[in-house]
Amino acid sequence: MNLINLENITKVFAEQKIFDRASFSLQEGEKIGVIGINGTGKTTLLKLLAGLEEPDEGTVTAANHAVIRYLPQHPEFDPGMSSLECVLAGNVTEENRWTIESDAKAMMTRLGIRDFGQPAGQLSGGEKKRLALISVLLSPADILLLDEPTNHLDNGMSDWLEDYLKKRRGALVMVTHDRYFLDSVTSRIVEIDRGSIYSYQTNYSGFLEQKTQRREMAEASERKRQSILRVELEWIRRGARARSTKQKAHIQRYEELKDRQAPAQDARLEISSVSSRLGKTTVELEHICKSYGDKKLIDDFSYLFLKGDRVGFIGPNGCGKSTLMKIIAGIVPQDSGQVIVGQTVRMGYYAQETVSDREDGRDGGIDVSYMDPSQRVIDYVKDIAEYIRTADGTVSASAMLEQFLFPPEKQYSPIGKLSGGEKKRLNLLRVLFSSPNVILLDEPTNNLDIATLTVLEDYLDRFDGIVVTVSHDRYFLDRTMKRIFAFEEGGRLRQYEGGYTDYAARKAAEREDEEAETGSEPGKAKAPDGEKGKRPRGARKVKFTYKEQKDYETIESELAELEDRIAALDGEMEASARDFVRLNQLAEEKQEAEALLEEKMERWMFLEE
Repeated sequence: MNLINLENITKVFAEQKIFDRASFSLQEGEKIGVIGINGTGKTTLLKLLAGLEEPDEGTVTAANHAVIRYLPQHPEFDPGMSSLECVLAGNVTEENRWTIESDAKAMMTRLGIRDFGQPAGQLSGGEKKRLALISVLLSPADILLLDEPTNHLDNGMSDWLEDYLKKRRGALVMVTHDRYFLDSVTSRIVEIDRGSIYSYQTNYSGFLEQKTQRREMAEASERKRQSILRVELEWIRRGARARSTKQKAHIQRYEELKDRQAPAQDARLEISSVSSRLGKTTVELEHICKSYGDKKLIDDFSYLFLKGDRVGFIGPNGCGKSTLMKIIAGIVPQDSGQVIVGQTVRMGYYAQETVSDREDGRDGGIDVSYMDPSQRVIDYVKDIAEYIRTADGTVSASAMLEQFLFPPEKQYSPIGKLSGGEKKRLNLLRVLFSSPNVILLDEPTNNLDIATLTVLEDYLDRFDGIVVTVSHDRYFLDRTMKRIFAFEEGGRLRQYEGGYTDYAARKAAEREDEEAETGSEPGKAKAPDGEKGKRPRGARKVKFTYKEQKDYETIESELAELEDRIAALDGEMEASARDFVRLNQLAEEKQEAEALLEEKMERWMFLEE
């Protein structure tokens, strides 16, 4: 059954055509994920479906009986209302009060809100978003419209929401950048691009496959058109008589093909990886401790960041992840311990929230991305430099903004007119192109579209400095990180090798080990007393020795240095081709380096296994 129908809608904001005679329909029970570059109209589509916006042209028709609940991207509440009152508003009747209040408290606890009486005016933006999400989920509704529901949820909360929405029977339309979430929950992907709406009857993985096929077909058609154009043009140039009917037909055919539009190419962010030189001393944390009141966030954490490190910090909201990032950046002081920063270190800090309540955006020498709403977009970038050095040469601030999908007319607009996602994209540009060699990313996936995230991930692949991130985005962690630190009780951090999936698998294995040791594995008979603590035959728990752990932490950088040394020796040998004495010396050095590289590779493979 058709619940909502949008027909030939046109919508214009500030001279930008968001939708151009676009159409969309929602069927009963459908679960739809909406994707597209920031500023293309994803939130506008949800508002049109919710009846909060009207199209300039076209019609929006909704079934009379359909009950719609909408989760905005930035919800607001009466500052004097308690957390529980915010959730219950609009949901409570005398008949359901007891049940709804009980469900609300259970959900609030599950999403990390335990003070039910705390006034909304004291809540952070993330806490308000979670309250609004709970309020929407509690409502009996035929259609849920969710704008970035996974923002401000930690990994455990995202897993819970994913499971909840998969089981829910009603229709769902959501905007999200969480690609694992999209793949698991949705049955249809809707892409907004250049004023049009494209529909794919599949989840996110299927969408990627179908879009690739569509692009390849369009490119093949364009190649064929160009080939015919060349043949027709050559025929015309051969000089057949102008009065010939055949010649006129060829000219007409040529003009028709020439006027036909080529397939539009997806706008793409292009980032050339560039960083300043990083010396031997990088960043070292020694016995860092940090508490707020009675709550210990970080307890005796030490770590030496190595060249090429990719380190992700995960944990529940409020555990201290962002605080640790600010300690590394020099923005927040630690209670004890020290942060040693090398002289060549140049940090780029991408803050979770842009700063708007201070006169200058610098604290402790790190740019915390103050955004003056009245400042022009291009001036915000020019504050860093008029010209930006990239791996491909020198590029002006204006040209770089165009590569970041800010056309010339938008570059001279005030920042205050940008969408939340566009501000994040602009902030990211400023951080990456300040030529850092240590990048700190605090929740980089919040409010960034998938296209921007994909290019950021590609940039990090080619970035030769250190990357440290706090993120709840499982896909992003898997795609970019090589090591995970998980916050545990009492401010302790535990190290896991690999990305988020590797971490989750290791945690699951540890739980199985504990259950096997105690004989209390769910669904299995309890082990006899004499068998408690024994492992299944053939199973063993593998742990690094101290030396193996140290080797594992440094071996990748050692391999990279040996490969660089061998490449440099090859260059010297080529330059010394006529100096046979020097050539022999270099050949011996290369042989030794290759032998050591092979030995290190074997050690690396052993440690990985």
